[in-house]
This record gives sequence, C-alpha cells and structure tokens, in this order.
Amino acid sequence: MASVDKLASKARSSPASLSFTDAVKLTTSYFGEPGSGSGSHVAIFKMPWQGDPRINLQNKDGKAKPYQVTQILKAIDRLKEEQ
Repeated sequence: MASVDKLASKARSSPASLSFTDAVKLTTSYFGEPGSGSGSHVAIFKMPWQGDPRINLQNKDGKAKPYQVTQILKAIDRLKEEQ
C-alpha cells in the first residue's frame, strides 16, 4: 500500500494515471469514509467546510477521472491551508 504522500505526489504528477482505488484511499485519508453513491458515482465525499460541497468519484475502467483527481488535490490543499 502506497503512503498517502506518495499517492498525492503521483496524483499531482499524473492525474490521468491514478487508479480509482488509489483515489479513494487518498480522499479517505483526508476526509473520512465516503458515502455510497448511485449510478456511476461510486464514492461521494463530503467536505468539512461551509456550503455542503462534495467530491464525487467515478470508476472509469479502473481509473479515477482526471478532473476528479484535480478536485481531490484542490480540496486537500484547502484543508491544509485552513489548518
């Protein structure tokens, strides 16, 4: 199992190559367990700040969608800034 820092580094260097499993591990490590989604949205993460924002992750042939990986990284950066 890759460390969270290694997963974040991999996600930053190549968002399109991050596996869906690694995206869920990375997001779970910062934001807790996901809620279950329906349809193509398999994992839904609630963010801890005002306004009820969420990150919805989709499994596309074993990979996370690149724009969703970018959303994860922006949320992690915001969380770190606010701490």
